[in-house]
Amino acid sequence: MNVLVKIYPWENSRLCVSEVRLKKDDRVVVSCDYVNELGVVEGDSKETGAKDSILRLATTRDMSIFEKYETDKEEALLSCKTELKALGLAMKAIDARISLDGKQVIFAFTSDGRIDFRELVKNLSLKLKKNVRMQQIGSRDEAKKLGGCGVCGRNLCCVKFKSTIPSITTDMARVQQIAHRGTERISGLCGRLMCCLAYEAQCYREMLVGMPEMYSTIETPEGAGTVIEINAITQEIKVKTKAGKYVTIKKEQLKK
Repeated sequence: MNVLVKIYPWENSRLCVSEVRLKKDDRVVVSCDYVNELGVVEGDSKETGAKDSILRLATTRDMSIFEKYETDKEEALLSCKTELKALGLAMKAIDARISLDGKQVIFAFTSDGRIDFRELVKNLSLKLKKNVRMQQIGSRDEAKKLGGCGVCGRNLCCVKFKSTIPSITTDMARVQQIAHRGTERISGLCGRLMCCLAYEAQCYREMLVGMPEMYSTIETPEGAGTVIEINAITQEIKVKTKAGKYVTIKKEQLKK
């Protein structure tokens, strides 16, 4: 049975395989890289190619240990932020997670580029008496972990994504004819293009089939002219003729 299991709040949900019958919101122990982690079943998955495997349902003891480490991680995160400041590293520590066996702590961080954090790992390992791993996450993953509301007034889209956050491209803004608004108006709280640009992009691509390109020259009942505006929803094209007249025609009026 394939199920989606959420392991870290700042990491994409993991695909796991288990022979145990599971239901949504079950707590399970998952075998990850080097350590075991506590996860939460989010539902069935149609994806294939499991990354990790579910070992068993979590026990009361597992939950007790997890809750203790969730409290302890705040001190570890503070230590990480202190070391970052002392070393002058251009990194932002976002979250931390202590493995169920208590031997490893993973820090999630953001940065604008590659960072040499070997000295940081060394110092934190000595201070925390644990193996330390650093995991760089993107600004969308940071927003997913922190949460919040978008300009629409609803929860951030990235918070709702159960698996991999889809790739958002400028082509999605271009095809919906809003790229000209500027990056400030089509970017989310994370500073990246808004996730909702992906929702209607394919519909617009289908509606634009057979429509002329912007600034191309086409024939109209009023003569040849340049396309200055395209309305995919109404299927209308606004044209400025060579005589300086503005004409709006329907897609079906285009000469073949």
